[in-house]
Amino acid sequence: MLIGLLKFLFWFFVISYLIRFLGRVFLPIMLKRFINKSSEKFKQQYDNMDTHSNNKEGEVTIESNKTSSDSSNDVGDYVDFEEVDE
Repeated sequence: MLIGLLKFLFWFFVISYLIRFLGRVFLPIMLKRFINKSSEKFKQQYDNMDTHSNNKEGEVTIESNKTSSDSSNDVGDYVDFEEVDE
C-alpha cells in the first residue's frame, strides 16, 4: 500500500512538472498566435468600416440588402394601430 502511494505521488509530481514546463514553453507561443489573429480580424473589420464611411459627416445613407426576388413583393411595412374614439 505504501509503495502504491509512493508511485502515485512520483507520477503526480512528474506529470505536474512536465505540464508546467510545457506550459511555459508553449503558452506564450499560443498567446502570440491568438493575439495576432485577433488583431488581424480587428484590422479587417476596421478597414471594412472605413471603406463604407466615405460619406460626409451627418449624411445619412440607407443600404438595402434585399435580393431581386424580394423586390417583386415590395408592398411596404405593416403598421398595427388602434382607432381612438373622440
